[in-house]
Amino acid sequence: MKKHAIITGASRGIGKAIAQTFAQNGYDLTLTCINNRDKLSALAEEIEKNHGISVNTFTGDLGKYENTVSLFKEIRDVDVLINNAGISYFGLLQDMEPKDWENVISTNLNSVFYCSKLAIPHMLHKKSGKILNISSIWGNLGASMEVAYSASKGGVNAFTRALAKELAPSNIQVNAIACGMMDTDMNSIFTPEETADIISEIPANRIGRPEEAAHLALQICTGNTYLTGQIITLDGGFT
Repeated sequence: MKKHAIITGASRGIGKAIAQTFAQNGYDLTLTCINNRDKLSALAEEIEKNHGISVNTFTGDLGKYENTVSLFKEIRDVDVLINNAGISYFGLLQDMEPKDWENVISTNLNSVFYCSKLAIPHMLHKKSGKILNISSIWGNLGASMEVAYSASKGGVNAFTRALAKELAPSNIQVNAIACGMMDTDMNSIFTPEETADIISEIPANRIGRPEEAAHLALQICTGNTYLTGQIITLDGGFT
């Protein structure tokens, strides 16, 4: 039987690249996004046509538990959960409204808890599974003007390490990828000059591609059952 992967935030960027990579490797997929229903449907149709796999889609805010419950009502089995859904907020903390803080924490951290909570019973039943969280180097270092984002990703990193210890006896591995500057819509807030300044500090002398994160995600989620509790950095040598 084909393995089944759930990928959140899959309508664009890193999530879309992960979906395409896992499809190329024969996984049936469940893909989610918060509101880009048309983009997600187009991606699903393209993947099914090109790779002959089954793709289900779900549109909704997984930072709300009731939506995550609705998603998992349709899930019969899961081998891989990739918690990729995320948003950023750029600005001074003193100017940030509480609702914006809550939105970042809900989307970036609460959704990881909700999806993991509901995926784990499926994995426990089989005594196998992979949970991979897409994080950020700012979860380790902190970024000025991105305090909420940094806090949410720091929470994801701690969540990853702790849950890995909890699930290791059940042969379920939990890891995270801490991405540096990547070529995604999230980083389109920066001007070309600002992007050039950031690149000048990256030893690889470029920003990362979503496909590179996707390739690493596939490597982490296939085969190795001794790798767990790790925050694997993908940043071109920046840190």
